[in-house]
Amino acid sequence: MQSTSFQAKIWQKLIKFNKENKFFKTKQNVLVALSGGADSVALLHFACVLAKKMQFKVYACHVNHNLRPTAKRDENLVVNLCKELNIPLIVKKVAVKTLAKKEKLSLEHAARKLRYKALEEAAKKFNCKVLAFAHHADDNVETFLLNLLRGTQLKGLGGIPTTRPLGEFKIIRPFLCLSKKDILQYCKYHNLPFENDETNFDDVYTRNFIRLKLLPMLEEKQPQIRKHILTLCEQVQKIFENK
Repeated sequence: MQSTSFQAKIWQKLIKFNKENKFFKTKQNVLVALSGGADSVALLHFACVLAKKMQFKVYACHVNHNLRPTAKRDENLVVNLCKELNIPLIVKKVAVKTLAKKEKLSLEHAARKLRYKALEEAAKKFNCKVLAFAHHADDNVETFLLNLLRGTQLKGLGGIPTTRPLGEFKIIRPFLCLSKKDILQYCKYHNLPFENDETNFDDVYTRNFIRLKLLPMLEEKQPQIRKHILTLCEQVQKIFENK
């Protein structure tokens, strides 16, 4: 009973956030960036449910970076999930190490560059003008701290924008109103399969260090630190929206 009540609250939060930002519209094509992790799997499921009510079409793209031994495992999960949900899927395999070496980029930078290129190509093929990403509130907090540590102008303290242009496309982030805990509960309630990216637990990466080490330490001193950061992000974004 408690789980059902919790899910109703999550759903209400998502619907309210969608109405405020007008993410999804009737008769549009939406491409979901589908990694196979809990966040993107939950987003795909949410988009499919909403698509039936609002009459729009959902497509998916999975980018295999070929950086982990388990990359094929993630790809297989995505393929099977899309078959089950009857969602057209494009799987893109990219050579991250080759690009990183050629252009002298970090693996993270090269992967991001190839990922966005692959998603744009998939969007064009499916005639999608909207690309949905599953970034959530905890990602937003981490981005704020990451920008702060690396040095940023005021706009960087706005965290992750709810929408932004990408060439001829529009990126939307319908899950920025949810925490990671909310998303895991969503997956559990709907019995959704997902895989965990092992590299998320390697604190050699700065973002992972923030998630695994820095934030827990900050929360010991200030349990409401995430809420405070998200409030500040919202205030900063409003400043730039009004410019």
